[in-house]
Amino acid sequence: MSSKLIRGTFILTLGTILSKVLGLIYVIPFYAIMGGEEQVALYSLSYVPYTIFISIATAGVPLAVSKYIAKYNALGEYAVGRKLFHSGIYVMLGTGIIAFLAMYGLAPWLAQMAIEGVDEETAFTVAEVTSVMRAVSFALIIIPVMSLIRGFFQGHQSMGPSAVSTVVEQLVRIVFLLGGAFVVLHVLKKDIVAAASVATFAAFVGGLASLIVLLLYWSRRKRGLNELLQHDKGMLNVSMMSMYKEIIVYAFPFILVGIANPLYQYIDQNTFSRAMAAAGRSAEAMGGLGLLNFTTHKLVIIPVSLATAFALTLVPLVTESYAKGDRRVMFRQLDQTFQVLLFITMPAALGLALLAEPMYTAFFGYHEYGAQVLQTYAPVAILFALYAVTAAVLQGIDEQRYTILSLLCGLLVKLSSNIPLIKAFEVEGAIYATALGYTVSIIINLIVIKKFAYYPFKLVYRRTLLIVIFNVMMAVPVYFVYKALLLVLTPETRLQSLVLIIVCAGVGGIVYAYLGLRSGLADRLFGARLQKLKKRLRLS
Repeated sequence: MSSKLIRGTFILTLGTILSKVLGLIYVIPFYAIMGGEEQVALYSLSYVPYTIFISIATAGVPLAVSKYIAKYNALGEYAVGRKLFHSGIYVMLGTGIIAFLAMYGLAPWLAQMAIEGVDEETAFTVAEVTSVMRAVSFALIIIPVMSLIRGFFQGHQSMGPSAVSTVVEQLVRIVFLLGGAFVVLHVLKKDIVAAASVATFAAFVGGLASLIVLLLYWSRRKRGLNELLQHDKGMLNVSMMSMYKEIIVYAFPFILVGIANPLYQYIDQNTFSRAMAAAGRSAEAMGGLGLLNFTTHKLVIIPVSLATAFALTLVPLVTESYAKGDRRVMFRQLDQTFQVLLFITMPAALGLALLAEPMYTAFFGYHEYGAQVLQTYAPVAILFALYAVTAAVLQGIDEQRYTILSLLCGLLVKLSSNIPLIKAFEVEGAIYATALGYTVSIIINLIVIKKFAYYPFKLVYRRTLLIVIFNVMMAVPVYFVYKALLLVLTPETRLQSLVLIIVCAGVGGIVYAYLGLRSGLADRLFGARLQKLKKRLRLS
């Protein structure tokens, strides 16, 4: 079971990381094409509400369907999952059309809320923001169906189709986004609103490409999937009503988890400008919002890729072991998940904070305040990752109700603290409010896991302390190497920033890998394959 977790996680992690890397790299030319923080803010103004709509329409689908299918496959009732899949296609198509109509119709109201409080000289008009929002809404038509198919494959613990389709979706979207924005601005000589509209419409094109890939996978694997039906026990006759009732119970918490980060961004989007205006800084609001919800967020979300992959892989496996009452296996899965998550996410976030100035310069050009915001924001990636995984565990042990409670408590903390913290600390205040909200949610999730899964955290506590010590031991030489390099290099140019990143990240990676291998922690987390590497490095 442990190897299955690692294998499935590796496949999804690879696909997710490739997708995130593509999603990070494209912002360099896109930022240059659009022209700055205020221009990309127009793109994010439409993309944040779109993310919420798409999460409501689809976020619960892959995980809920995978959990449902994994449950009945474990019982030998393969036909139940197939019945859900066939009917679900039509349901998700209807859901997508409803979501599209809702966002298209509500776009003027959403646009009005988004730009309220922004200085009129720096703000876009309601009509301009509305047109960009409506351009992205078309993607809502097809993505729910695509998500259902991904969930079906994940329920059969086949992660390849999801990983490949995710990468294809991102790649096609980026090509269309960059090409379209460039042609509109520099060939057709249209305005920034037209370019942003084309850029957001790329979500529809990417979704269509992903759907085609998944249909190709289905046609190739249909025979093998049909063979499972020959082994169906046929002991359960689940009605459509009870089937969708169970799916809704599964999906609703997944939806809330899926929209957690977009909801935090949406709170920022609708309160940031007002708070800045109240602090007498309304002219800086649009640029600050671009820093918060686009440029720095794009960099911070990269370490969270692993958490996303773990959440997708963990749910069907934990569900299976929990349904069988095999707590020993479940505990091993949770031990491995928490430790690997922290072992990888923590140094990534710490490294991003240490190298915030050259990292920001390498992607967006030198921006002293942008680097300061990134340095503050980077450690929050650990909270994003922990929340995703702890919420997935709650769903795997059928305690979805507490997922809702933890998210609502976190959002309440965010809402109540956001405006006063923004007034006091500007962009960084919004980050502090986000960190407080996620911390509250994670604490609630951990308490519930302890109480209902009877999961002993002692091993994770000890290993977390060890991982923290390793990160401190890594950070010290990286810090001094970075300061020494600043005597001859400057983080104000892209080329020299890249040199700083490569050298410092290399030093940190070597130190951290040495500590992990020498202590034996990496062996315990990643298996016997590292023994060969240790022998080659003569560390045994």
